[in-house]
Amino acid sequence: MDYRALNRALWDERVGIHVASEFYDVAGFRAGGTALRDFEIAEVGDVAGRRLAHLQCHFGLDTLSWARLGARVTGLDFSEPAVEAAREIAAGCGLDARFVQADVYDAAAALGETYEIVYTGIGALVWLPDVDRWARVVAGLLEPGGFLYLSEFHPFSDVLDDVEGSTVAYDYFDSSPQVWDEPGTYTDGGEHTRNTRSVTFQHGIGRVVSALAAAGLRIDFLHEHDHTYFQRFAALERHGTVYRLPEGRPRVPLMYSLRATRPADG
Repeated sequence: MDYRALNRALWDERVGIHVASEFYDVAGFRAGGTALRDFEIAEVGDVAGRRLAHLQCHFGLDTLSWARLGARVTGLDFSEPAVEAAREIAAGCGLDARFVQADVYDAAAALGETYEIVYTGIGALVWLPDVDRWARVVAGLLEPGGFLYLSEFHPFSDVLDDVEGSTVAYDYFDSSPQVWDEPGTYTDGGEHTRNTRSVTFQHGIGRVVSALAAAGLRIDFLHEHDHTYFQRFAALERHGTVYRLPEGRPRVPLMYSLRATRPADG
């Protein structure tokens, strides 16, 4: 099975849907908003004047949000329609940004430079079959003293049942390809999609941390969060822009964030 071809067709088709959706609120971004989460901005710190690469950037709203905070940004995505949309939004907002179409595993050759910060946003790692190879790519993109910042959905939440989120229903250690055939998308407006098949891959926290350490990076922190940004379980309650389990329920990790630095002498 050619997972890249299946996934690229799915994402290519959804670019226009996502750009037009209320979920992404491109109009709000054009008006000066940000697509970043508060905890990401706080944990990454001041990015003004720093070179930042965003891997698997989709159509670039997170990338351009870092640019709006002063970073010198480069976004990379395997979808040509996504890259074209990112360039159009950047131009319309007057934001200086570089966008490159390439597979994430080819990022070193495609980008041709190193960075102070490599950023990967939520929902990205499940599309990659080999997290060890990904970690080596990240390490190769970082200049000495630079760091990776990763924010992701917590893989533990994917072992729980979809209704209450209280029962173990799936195998945490199942690393086999997960083949899906589902119409639509996670935003509004995707009722009539044609490309419905996709392939994803689950990566536990231990695998991600070990892959980064094996690639020569030092883990600075690993933070787990009790909220998420979509209705992962039917039981979740919305609080502003985030979803949490009801008051009184034992909490489980729904997201995590991680920073890993390439040692200055490495």
